[in-house]
Amino acid sequence: MEQRIGSSSQPLEGAGFDPAFVPGLTSPVSGRTEEDAPEKEPEVADAEAAEEAADEPEDTAEAAPSEQEEDTEAVDGPVFEASDRRARLVADHRGVRLCLDDQECEFRWDEIGAVETETARFGKRYTVTVHTPDRRWYPIEIEAPARSHFKVWDEQLDAVLDAYFEDGEPEAGEEPRA
Repeated sequence: MEQRIGSSSQPLEGAGFDPAFVPGLTSPVSGRTEEDAPEKEPEVADAEAAEEAADEPEDTAEAAPSEQEEDTEAVDGPVFEASDRRARLVADHRGVRLCLDDQECEFRWDEIGAVETETARFGKRYTVTVHTPDRRWYPIEIEAPARSHFKVWDEQLDAVLDAYFEDGEPEAGEEPRA
């Protein structure tokens, strides 16, 4: 079957092609044209708003770095970070952050049920899986520069988990949670 570049046919619309389509209640987004769009305000108003906005960021720019500095200065615990050309994993005092290409997810320590690591029998793939209490799991594979990194990464991740992750078992001298 041949495909033509620049097809003149319009995409089909309806419940069979768009599960969010409800006739009579909403209009499909693709059916909107420039004529239906709300009218734009004159550019003079935009210039005035830009000047006002230019004055405000100075205050917020000064406040933002101080919040970040407090966050980094307050915690002096272990941090685990591993990455390759596509994936990145960071585990620190805030929780576990997984990044793959342009997708990111972050888990606080109270949202994590378990963290599992696995190494490939052959090759250099290191897999970390974050399990949540509601029986969902989020794996990420990171390609190590060498197989010798697996042992180092396991030790670093264990140090972070020992420092921040509470698995629900009370330690000596602690009272069990009710």
